[in-house]
Amino acid sequence: MTKEIYENPDLKKERQNCPFNKEEITNFLDGGKEKTTERRQLETYILSDEQLKDPVPMEYLSHADKYAEDLRKSCLLMHKLADSPAGQVQTLRSLMGAGLGSAILKEGNPIALHYVMFIPALMGQGTVEQQAKWLEKAYNLNIIGTYAQTELGHGTFLRGLETKATYDPATKEFILESPSLTAYKWWPGSLGKTANYAVVMAQLYTKGKCEGIHPFMVQLRDEETHEPLPGILVGEIGPKLGMNTNDNGYLGFDKVRIPREQLLMKHSQVLENGTYVKPTNSKLSYATMVFVRVVVCQDVTLNLRKAVTIATRYSCVRRQSELKPGDREPQVMDYQAQQHKLLPPLAATFGFQLAADHLWNLYNTANNSMEQGDMELLPDLHGLSCALKALCSSEAANFVETCRQSCGGHGYMSCSNFPRIYGQVTAAITYEGENTVLWLQVARYLVKTRKEKSGGLSVKYLIDEEKGPRTVDTTPEGILRLYRRVAVGLVDIAIAELENNSRKGYAPHDAWNHAAVHLIKAAQAHARLFVVESFVDSLKESRLSSPVRSILSQLCELFIIYWILDRSGDFFLVSLLTNAILDKGKLSFKKREQTS
Repeated sequence: MTKEIYENPDLKKERQNCPFNKEEITNFLDGGKEKTTERRQLETYILSDEQLKDPVPMEYLSHADKYAEDLRKSCLLMHKLADSPAGQVQTLRSLMGAGLGSAILKEGNPIALHYVMFIPALMGQGTVEQQAKWLEKAYNLNIIGTYAQTELGHGTFLRGLETKATYDPATKEFILESPSLTAYKWWPGSLGKTANYAVVMAQLYTKGKCEGIHPFMVQLRDEETHEPLPGILVGEIGPKLGMNTNDNGYLGFDKVRIPREQLLMKHSQVLENGTYVKPTNSKLSYATMVFVRVVVCQDVTLNLRKAVTIATRYSCVRRQSELKPGDREPQVMDYQAQQHKLLPPLAATFGFQLAADHLWNLYNTANNSMEQGDMELLPDLHGLSCALKALCSSEAANFVETCRQSCGGHGYMSCSNFPRIYGQVTAAITYEGENTVLWLQVARYLVKTRKEKSGGLSVKYLIDEEKGPRTVDTTPEGILRLYRRVAVGLVDIAIAELENNSRKGYAPHDAWNHAAVHLIKAAQAHARLFVVESFVDSLKESRLSSPVRSILSQLCELFIIYWILDRSGDFFLVSLLTNAILDKGKLSFKKREQTS
């Protein structure tokens, strides 16, 4: 006999009063009805396994015991891959991301980097022969790998990395060394205790010349004893704000020798005599980082969806104070101030996901083209991945905190899941490219495009400006034009600031530094334009019922107006936005809050 599940009466009433087909929106988010069925089958398959449940809540375990418990569950999950109803690839993606995997591995995944970066690096940077040597072992977990790039002294600035790999033609070996404390690798996941191999990014020296950063396949620990090999200095970096079982570690090299063949040579080579063969394109090695940034966009959006769901359900069941003296205490959701907190992040979950889906499709198209030697899409992909990663992570972190605050003291409890969600989302602001640095990389692409009148599809608006009247049209299409004008205007302001600094006699790097605030604002406007365009275009292209299209269109309009109100200074600065039009937007925003 099935045990009846309790449902709060207020929550049940809200669900019964829903004016649209909830299943249709679920299918829309999952990518189709079949995808929803597949996801639910996979969730049942994983979540029903008693061995994957915590015998003791993770909050009550020591740091070491948390790692041991999540490592135990990680191994069990890998054993379940073969029989998964969703297939191995989709199951791996679900288990390594912020969705199903985080329901089991609450504090992190000790082997995530093996799948998320180590294997993609081997596939993207290794030759066919190198892949034949290592990939099967990696897939079968005969070896566990990580990706070691960030150092104690350098992160996003890759040219500043200090780890050296010097080629010795006499022995046909590379000598790896960490010349200083700041040269130690710092932060790679799976490195502290778990991995026995790593793809290590190091400065390649041959024939007395530095050829820049290159990837090397390096064994760190004995495959049998798991003890560090001679010259390898490795360990864990200790507790963090969140994700404490990701096993982040440090790594140093004391003149460690590896065979020449362990330089991953898909794009560049060092011949036996030490001759360096350049890659056909210096940007080819960016592929792994771009892939991870695309995944970050998807994962922070998933985490934001969790936060919004928790806060919305809480707001439906929590009753507080009096709206009308003498009446029953109303649901917190009945307060407009609460709606104002929760509806923008709710709308953002759709906008960010649709933009991330767009970026994922672009990544797959560009990756296929790069495999054929066509690099045309790479600059646009790099610019968009930087922009969307920075925007989604920073906005999601702010929205998650807003959702937490909307739950009062209950949001501060560990059992609310907000501390864990916030720890995961806020980390994304820093890893895989610190956001401020990424904004400036995006700005460089925008300035170059604007000056040279040449660039990819995402920056076409900087090349072919829209003609016609400059008046503000408050239809969705009109508001999109307004977003484009603001994006163009802020790029032009940044360029004017650069030129002004140059006239003052600043060197180019100083002129850039003094214009950084303007450049970042331009990059952020570009990212917001991409999100709102993706939101509007996706709704146009999707086959939806009238009720679902209506509610999603309301959320889309609410979100677009929310950003105008939030960034009204930018819109006043470079467009014909007036107080009267802004007031009209406020009324529309308030109306959407009341009807969404």
